Formats: sequence, C-alpha cells, structure tokens
Amino acid sequence: MLNISKNNAEKGISFDGFKSFSMTKPTDQSKKRIRILLWFLLGMILFLFLPWTQNVRSNGYVTALRPDHRPQTVHSIIAGRIENWYVSEGDFVSRGDTILLISETKDEYFDPQLLERTQLQVTAKNLSAKSYEQKVIAQEIQVDALRANNALRKEQAVNRLRMAELKVQSDSIRFEQSKVNFQVGQQQLDRAEKLYLDGLRSLTDFESRKLRFQEVKAGLISAENSLLSAQNELIAAQIELNAIDNDFRDRMAKAESDKYSALSAQYEAEATATKLENQYTNYEFRTGYRHILAPQDGYITQAIQVGIGETIKEGAEIVSILPADAQLAVEMFVEPVDLPLLRPGNKVRFIFDGWPAIVFSGWPQFSNGTFGGKVKAIDNFTGPNNKYRVLVVEDPEEDPWPYALKIGSGADGIALLNDVPIWYEIWRQLNGFPADYYTRKEKLANKKK
Repeated sequence: MLNISKNNAEKGISFDGFKSFSMTKPTDQSKKRIRILLWFLLGMILFLFLPWTQNVRSNGYVTALRPDHRPQTVHSIIAGRIENWYVSEGDFVSRGDTILLISETKDEYFDPQLLERTQLQVTAKNLSAKSYEQKVIAQEIQVDALRANNALRKEQAVNRLRMAELKVQSDSIRFEQSKVNFQVGQQQLDRAEKLYLDGLRSLTDFESRKLRFQEVKAGLISAENSLLSAQNELIAAQIELNAIDNDFRDRMAKAESDKYSALSAQYEAEATATKLENQYTNYEFRTGYRHILAPQDGYITQAIQVGIGETIKEGAEIVSILPADAQLAVEMFVEPVDLPLLRPGNKVRFIFDGWPAIVFSGWPQFSNGTFGGKVKAIDNFTGPNNKYRVLVVEDPEEDPWPYALKIGSGADGIALLNDVPIWYEIWRQLNGFPADYYTRKEKLANKKK
C-alpha cells in the first residue's frame, strides 16, 4: 500500500479474514523467537570463552608398580618327573609353600644315599689332607734337626781342622829340631872319626858316637814322617769340613723335596676335598629343588604343566602366580607427538573396565565415575606398538581406586594438560595443532589468576 490516495482503506476494510496477510503480519511471538535466538547466540559466544582442559587420551591396562609384584611364572631349575601336586588353581600360597614335588630323571642322581656317600668321600679326602699336613710338619722338624746337626758337625770339623793345624805346626818344629840334631850329630861323628884316625879316641867311642848318630838320623826321619802325617790329617780335616757342607746340602735338598712333595699332595687333597664339598653342596641344593616352592605370597592362577608322571625340562614353566597385596599402577601408551606434553607428576583420570562413568573430558571436575592418577615414570624408548609407555600410580589426593580392581583390567586414561578457552581448543583441533606445552607451576599460576 503506497498511501497515494487520501482515502484510507485500512480503516474501512478488515484484513483479519485473509490468511496470507495474517502470516506476514509481525506478532509478539516472532519477537520472542528473535530474542531467544539472540540470547542463544550470546550464550554461544560466552560458551566459547569458557575454560577447557586439554587432554591426551589413550588406552592401557592395570599392572603392578614394582616388577616383583607383577604376575610371574615359576620355573623348574632341574629336569624331573612330576610326582605330586599340593595346590590347585585359585589357591592362596605363602612364600615357601610347596607347590609340587618332582623326582630325578638323570641316572647320576638316582642313588638314594648320594649325599651320605659324597660326605664320606669328603671326610676321607680331608683326613688325607690332614695326614699330608702332618707329614709336612715332620719334614719341617727333620729340616730343623739337619740344620742343628750340621752346625754341630761343622763345629766339630772346625775343631779337628784346628787340631790338625796345630799338630802340623808342632811336627814342623820337631822336624826342624831333628834336622838341627842331625847336623850336630853329623859334625860330632866327623870329629869322632878324625880323633879315632888320629889315635886320640878308641874304636869303642867312635862306634858309640856312630850309633848315636844313627839314632839322630832315625829321629829326623820319624819327625819328617810325623810332619807329613800331620799335613795329611790337615788336608783330611779340610776335606771333611767341605764334605759336611756338601752332605748337608744333599740332605737338605732331599728333605725339602720330600716336604714340597708332601705340600703338593696336601694341596691336591685339599683341592679334591673342596671340589667334593662343592659337589656335595650342589647335590644338597639339587635335592631341595625337587620341591617347587612359592617365591612369594600370591594366588595360583594357571597350572602350565599338568598331570602325574609328566616329565619337564630344566627351566620349564610350571605355574603362574599373581602376587598378593601389590601396589597397582596403569600402563598407558601415548603417541610420540604427545610425549613432550607429559611429565612425572601430571594428573590423569581413568575409566576402568567394569566401572560405569560419565565423562566430560574437557571438564574433569564435572565427570563422575573416574579415578585419579599421577604419572610416575615415562619410558625413553618406544615399544613394539611405536608408542611410549607411561606408568601411572594412584593419586593420594583423589579417591582411592576400586578395591576389586585386578591386574590386567583395561583402563581408558585421560591425561589432563593445560586449561585454555573453548574457542582456542576448537581452533587448535581444526588446524591439527598439538596441545600446549606447559609446566605444573604455570598451571597453578593460571588457577590462582
């Protein structure tokens, strides 16, 4: 209606009966819808500025924190034949409880008195070593006696040598005296002969003087003979002195040889005895290995070797044990792109298999049925799945994990990262950017702000 005419048709004509006009005519209801749309748009804009917790989500499973608390397999140290089972699957065993009994399958261990007979061999070898030790002591006593006897013999030989030297000196003096006597007797005999030829002495006096001269001559020969005999005795004494040293060396060499032979035999016997003792100890331990014992407290989960009379090899797996009272942890695996975002001490929320939960990954404070954890350790190398293993333990600041949670259960982990606005998180997701790197101090500072 352009309202060109001065006649107003709106007042004279009613348009209420025209449906198309009523549909295009503005009403209060359409204004209400516009207001709702505006408020909705305003709410959406405000929603984009709400805080959002960035997170890294990955799957894992429940395990034990300490390696000795994780499920383990009991092995047989020796080969044997199963004789008797003392437990069944699901039983609780304490450390040292007997799980099963095996018997020997090697013929060198069949002897039921193997330990007793080995002990007799050890005792015999020890006695043999003891006897050789006594022989060594006897040889040492003999060596000491030889030294003492040699000292006495040497002293005696020195005395004899001194006596021989003195006798040589004495006989030398006597021989010199005899030579003087011989010269004097020769002169007296010559004078007596001259006097007899001159008729001044009688033939009897001359003959007497001649007889005395023969005695002097005999004395000279006797003195010379005594001197030579003394010299021979001196040489014999010197030879005897030297012979004593040589004889002492021979006897000492023989005694020392016997001593070291006895020592060698003693050491050999002791080595054999030690080897037998080692063998006895090995037999004793091997006898103890016939009883397969529980290494720690736990539950028998699976019997790998079954039956009676079945033979098993050395190191064969027998049963698996789940340790009791293990401190639980979760092994979760993250992508390499998310690894730099994680640090020991980061918070993690878990959804365990079998426990229903309502999860808002960006608002962990509004989630229900999740359990808190804290990053304990991170591997420095990737596993077979080309992901990094992260070990997460129970967070002491959160509610405890379920009591009935068992090792091997599945766990869906949500590693909580930095707090950012929702619009930033949407922009990051659309561009495929990684989550923001942050430190725990920065996050606490942001919370204070």
